[in-house]
Amino acid sequence: MFRHPFSIKGRITRTEFGLSLLIYTAGLLVIFMAIIFIDIEIFSQALLILLLPVYWFRIAQGVKRCHDTGVSGWYQFIPFYTFVIIFESSKYGPNQYGPNPKGLGNVDEIDQIGSELK
Repeated sequence: MFRHPFSIKGRITRTEFGLSLLIYTAGLLVIFMAIIFIDIEIFSQALLILLLPVYWFRIAQGVKRCHDTGVSGWYQFIPFYTFVIIFESSKYGPNQYGPNPKGLGNVDEIDQIGSELK
């Protein structure tokens, strides 16, 4: 879980996406609380720069979750589509974005050894 969290390649499960949302929310909360309680303007501006990796983390995880449901990562920018990708199940087997992260339907050559030919 959480391999390459800032990459937009691959697929992730609902569980990993849900945990990503919790981490994202906690990160935003910590940064905004620090900005509110620290009166030094320069330090507050530095904290605003820290928002960039937090936002990128959320976008990257959303893209991978969209890939798991079989759609482009741009779909996450549709209003309320986050609710769809939270509850929608993974597409069975590999798709154009990679193998199923749960391993369901991922068939390799090695899995076929010993089975009857059709």
